[in-house]
Amino acid sequence: MLSFEDEITPAPKPAYNPAMAAKPMAGSTVSASDSDTKSSRVRVEDKRIINGTADVNQLVPFKYKWAWDKYLAGCANHWMPQEVNMNRDIATWKDPNGLTDDERLIVKRNLGFFVTADSLAANNIVLGTYRHITAPECRQYLLRQAFEEAIHTHAYQYIVESLGLDEGEIFNAYHEVSSIRAKDEFLMPFIDILTNPEFKTGTPETDQQLLRSLIVFACIMEGIFFYVGFVQILALGRQNKMTGAAEQYQYILRDESMHCNFGIDLINTIKMENPQLWTPEFRKEITGLIQQGVELEYRYAEDTMPRGVLGLNASQFKEYLRFIANRRCQQIGLDEIYAGANNPFPWMAEMIDLKKEKNFFETRVTEYQTGGALNWE
Repeated sequence: MLSFEDEITPAPKPAYNPAMAAKPMAGSTVSASDSDTKSSRVRVEDKRIINGTADVNQLVPFKYKWAWDKYLAGCANHWMPQEVNMNRDIATWKDPNGLTDDERLIVKRNLGFFVTADSLAANNIVLGTYRHITAPECRQYLLRQAFEEAIHTHAYQYIVESLGLDEGEIFNAYHEVSSIRAKDEFLMPFIDILTNPEFKTGTPETDQQLLRSLIVFACIMEGIFFYVGFVQILALGRQNKMTGAAEQYQYILRDESMHCNFGIDLINTIKMENPQLWTPEFRKEITGLIQQGVELEYRYAEDTMPRGVLGLNASQFKEYLRFIANRRCQQIGLDEIYAGANNPFPWMAEMIDLKKEKNFFETRVTEYQTGGALNWE
């Protein structure tokens, strides 16, 4: 489970294996028509996360069971926004005394970022990442993840519509609000690389480009950029305000924790299968990108909270973001960047690793699922 309180198992260090490190043929990104569909049966040993030669259309035999298990868990945890009652939120928003101006700014800034961020994530999966992953188990989860990103975009639109917010203001925030635009501009080059129809893996340079983009999206976008917003809206819910929106964010946090976990497993497996990519220079570059992500998210925290509100302040978020960044570094086998950083919001660990019978907004059972046992992995 992705819990900030649990002991982290360090990312496995890639062991050099000449067979694994053999330079693949250029242009090995696959499509369904490129797959080896000859009469020979798929062998587990031929499967690889990238640059694989096995038929991508054949799910079994499993090699990456962890990816399939995450797909099943995602299906079991299915939810839809309209299942959440927004009546209390509507009444609170319409009441002139229901929220302070600072609290209203938090809600609108949050929606302004998230309403397009999950669309960016879905586009990156469908138009980019999926095309370059050659393990069908992982592709299966990516399809589920893309659908969940669409559900999240639906949720934000549901909140915007329910509250009667200015759709032009919210949906154009990524153009018009500098702290949101800066985060999106940071991400766009990594999206553009993977969605370029001419980009193919199969060389050390292009394989590193893919790995770099995967790290940016799992560890920075989903692993850092979302967390100021999660804390802010869930803090509102803890004060019994905007409980419908907070409940949906709680579901989204659960989903995004799983997305981040999957991405980290994907990254570490690529490293194990391609140890030649994990060079000292590359590790230094990734560390720099994570530091840049922390700074951008801190600027966003300052913008959304120019004054202390909800018992929160921007300096707490600086500590929190450094704490999260250290965790992300540990999870992919990098050294911690920020020595001694602690978690100022221990209740967030409880939210991520939710095991309650009821959420603490007391609106409905949060462990809603369509079948099987709740699994946050």
